[in-house]
Amino acid sequence: MRSGLIAQKLGMTRLFTADGTDVPVTVLGLQNCQVVGQRTADKDGYVALQLGAGKAKPNNTTKAERGQFAVARVEPKRKVAEFRVDAENLIEVGASMQADHFAIGQFVDVTGTSIGKGFAGGMKRHNFGGLRATHGVSVSHRSHGSTGQRQDPGKVFKGKKMAGHMGDRRVTTQNIKVVKTDVERGLIMVEGAVPGAKGGWIMIRDAVKKAPHKDTVTPGSFKPAVAATEAAAGESK
Repeated sequence: MRSGLIAQKLGMTRLFTADGTDVPVTVLGLQNCQVVGQRTADKDGYVALQLGAGKAKPNNTTKAERGQFAVARVEPKRKVAEFRVDAENLIEVGASMQADHFAIGQFVDVTGTSIGKGFAGGMKRHNFGGLRATHGVSVSHRSHGSTGQRQDPGKVFKGKKMAGHMGDRRVTTQNIKVVKTDVERGLIMVEGAVPGAKGGWIMIRDAVKKAPHKDTVTPGSFKPAVAATEAAAGESK
């Protein structure tokens, strides 16, 4: 099991294949995704990598977070997430992850926070058909109908599909194909749509329902901590 990546949803566009096929893609940017911590079985009871992406102002981070980033020798991150990995797939702290961590043609699972829709009725939220347009129905054409049963059980079961808050939930879309990667610009383009609004943070992992791709590298594609620090220093100049 390898580490995933944290990326930012930049928007959607389309690509054309060699035979002229139009492929809609979502563009995901890595935004300086780095390893900021390790979790080991001896110390923490499980094995995982903690990754951070984006840039946060020091004043907007807690004292504990600033201390952690200082130990890792990375700038404060706006988004931090953990990915469970095998012990042999741990990556050194401070390493910068690259876009070719996922191979072209590989299937991935993408997790994000869906766009919030506010309070929605049963027809919009659950695709109900609504009541009849005539024959005695008045005022309540878009209602969801009865919700309970008779005296037995005499209640509405939990989880009943009714009107309520729609969206703004953690959603995972499985088996999305990686169409193209751009290592220099840190871009990953996946086929179709992914959950979340433009600018939202997305977690990308190897697909759990597909066999590992033959071109994937283990433990992953990354720049070592020393090289990443030198590159950042060169950009600041």
